[in-house]
Amino acid sequence: MNTVIAVPSSHPGGLEAQLGAHFGHCDLYTLITVEDGGIKSVDVIPNVPHEQGGCMAPVQYLASRGAKVLIAGGMGLRPLMGFNQVGIEVYFGGESRRVEEAVSAFLGGRLPMFSQEHTCGGGGGQAHAG
Repeated sequence: MNTVIAVPSSHPGGLEAQLGAHFGHCDLYTLITVEDGGIKSVDVIPNVPHEQGGCMAPVQYLASRGAKVLIAGGMGLRPLMGFNQVGIEVYFGGESRRVEEAVSAFLGGRLPMFSQEHTCGGGGGQAHAG
């Protein structure tokens, strides 16, 4: 079974890249295709500006690229709900420093599902929009 895992990453991306601290504001995404429990391919794609659809733009963008899993260190409640709506499972990778470390932890079943308690809070107690 093939699965595409999207990981917010710092420039230049790839397995050695630092995990992006916040999915919507990362430099780019590293897309890892996993087949039979191993890494089959690695691609790097740029992030899309929030102006082109707000914080839902990256959600739709990653869905269109075939992502089925997202590993993130932070995001707001609205995009988390968006990922749930488009069928992308989100995992909390906050302890991981590099993309490869996060993917290995995911493949080993060591990452928790991203929940509302992991979301970033904005001003006034409202969930961060992006």
